[in-house]
Amino acid sequence: MSNKEAFIETIRPGYSFKGESFRIGVAMLNGEVVPGTPVSIPLKTMNRHGLIAGATGTGKTKTLQLIAEGLSDASVPVLLMDIKGDLSGIAAAGSHNPKISERVQLMEMEYHPSAFPVELLSLSNEKGVRLRATVTEFGPVLLSKILNLNDTQEGLVALIFKYCDDHRLPLLDLQDFIRVLQFISNEGRKEIEKEYGKISTSSTGTILRKVIELQQQGADVFFGEPSFDIDDLMRIADDGRGMISILRVTDMQNRPKLFSTFMLQLLAELYATLPEAGDTEKPVLALFIDEAHLVFQEATQALLQQVETVIKLIRSKGVGIFFCTQNPQDIPAPVLSQLGLKVQHALRAFTANDRKAIKQAAANYPETDFYKTEDLLTQLGIGEALVTALNEKGIPTPLVHTMLVPPRSRMDVLSEAEIDNLVSKSVLVKKYATVTDRESAHEILTARLQEAAAKSAGKEAEKKSSGGRREKSTLEQVLDNSVTRQIGRTAAGIITRSLLGALGLGSRKRR
Repeated sequence: MSNKEAFIETIRPGYSFKGESFRIGVAMLNGEVVPGTPVSIPLKTMNRHGLIAGATGTGKTKTLQLIAEGLSDASVPVLLMDIKGDLSGIAAAGSHNPKISERVQLMEMEYHPSAFPVELLSLSNEKGVRLRATVTEFGPVLLSKILNLNDTQEGLVALIFKYCDDHRLPLLDLQDFIRVLQFISNEGRKEIEKEYGKISTSSTGTILRKVIELQQQGADVFFGEPSFDIDDLMRIADDGRGMISILRVTDMQNRPKLFSTFMLQLLAELYATLPEAGDTEKPVLALFIDEAHLVFQEATQALLQQVETVIKLIRSKGVGIFFCTQNPQDIPAPVLSQLGLKVQHALRAFTANDRKAIKQAAANYPETDFYKTEDLLTQLGIGEALVTALNEKGIPTPLVHTMLVPPRSRMDVLSEAEIDNLVSKSVLVKKYATVTDRESAHEILTARLQEAAAKSAGKEAEKKSSGGRREKSTLEQVLDNSVTRQIGRTAAGIITRSLLGALGLGSRKRR
């Protein structure tokens, strides 16, 4: 049997699945397409997460677009984190061009341009559905991890949440949290300590500084109401395809803490809200994070542990998470080990560190007799990748050099007019457009303090209206008498001298 025949005998059964799957490309050997060897991904294991990696300009984003299209066709809702702002074109149909025609001809397939159902989302003031969450929804544990607090400070945050629950003080935005923090440090300290125990002033100061740091990254626009309903990510379009929600976060690159805050809250909310799904025939939601290093950039160890825990557990809810980044080493090893699908585009070796990273990347893939993985990683063309997935039994599929199918949607961004048109038709934009500013902890505490101040001012006014002085008691009159004061001073002098004398410290006459 020739090497090519052995290759075909390995790839065909390796990428044939009983359940539903979708095609992402055709296998290649020795730099050439091998006819009759389609490479597909089974939907059943798409909740086992994945990685799309490769150097800039190798086609990572188009691969993300291709997989999102396949999932949408299979009625799976998709959420895309669009960091670079180049994914909005999914809402428009692609077009024929010579390169696409040449590629589909090599792959012995047809190309049918298609637009996909898209909803644009935003964390800031960009066009689209505004995403918000309340401080209460974060909870004390998650908020403490985001702020990188120690155990003592974390306990104080838990106390704040408990106090607010007990006294019906809604924590909606960061201003509410800051106001309560100031209250327990000043006016309400005695009340809090009597009910819940001592409070460290240094801890409240540290927490306040870290909240302000989060505010400086623009967190105020994220915290508040109306909070986003997770069910709005699970929509199916009228034509039966899964809705592709594109979160436009182009302004998040210089605000990694806010981005990781949102990501962790979203994952935690999905895990808390969704019912156990077990092994479903396809995921209930697929989440793609472009430029994934931003999630882990400046992340604390506690935050990384939280992300790792959520990723391990959330697959049981039917959610698949896919990280798109330049180098697999951008993803922490414990998270990387949880990623079943791997699509590796070309890596560049310009330095000794680059060559070391390539060796490490090659070691993450199954062994193969058909490729020298370490060398091939630097030789892959644009739109080509090394692919391995998990089959329906959870076993890694053979590593295969793949020529990827071109996306059917536009491989470019929408124009401003097209974005305006898309947003104007959205039902969700109208649903979340108006900020709700109901009475919360800030307003309630401020009103209480103003009421207390008004009562105090009323008492002072009452005292002044009665002449400002009250009639002295008999005892006070006696004590104010000059004779009485002199007697008191004399008695005090005698007592003091007696005490000093008893201690041997009294005055001595000079000899």
